[in-house]
Amino acid sequence: MKTPQQINPFNLKVFVEDTDFQGFVYHANYLKFFERARSQFLNDIGILQSTDSKGFFVVKDVYLKYIKPAKLEDELLIKSEVVKISKARCVFVQDLIREDTVLAKAKVEICYIDSRQGKPVGFPQPFLNRI
Repeated sequence: MKTPQQINPFNLKVFVEDTDFQGFVYHANYLKFFERARSQFLNDIGILQSTDSKGFFVVKDVYLKYIKPAKLEDELLIKSEVVKISKARCVFVQDLIREDTVLAKAKVEICYIDSRQGKPVGFPQPFLNRI
């Protein structure tokens, strides 16, 4: 496995649609925020999920820890790092940050599914080359 790889930070702002009636980010939306950061990372390295007809990336395992709530109008930053990579699995560690405070942490393992067989297979070589 390769050594950890830093990923470009991902900025986002909390809108009304992300919150409950009290103005706090609804718990499921943290997963969406982390997913957006990982999807942007794939775009940044030239992997377009919409044009890959051979297979698709899926979340195999996720761990999420809530520390403090994010709120309406917050300017947030997601810092991500690839901590493990092999031919068949990739593990991201992600932090959701407001100013200098970590609000939530995620550890997400992804794999790649062959669209014809519907089974896990090794990652495409272009992905491995870029990560």
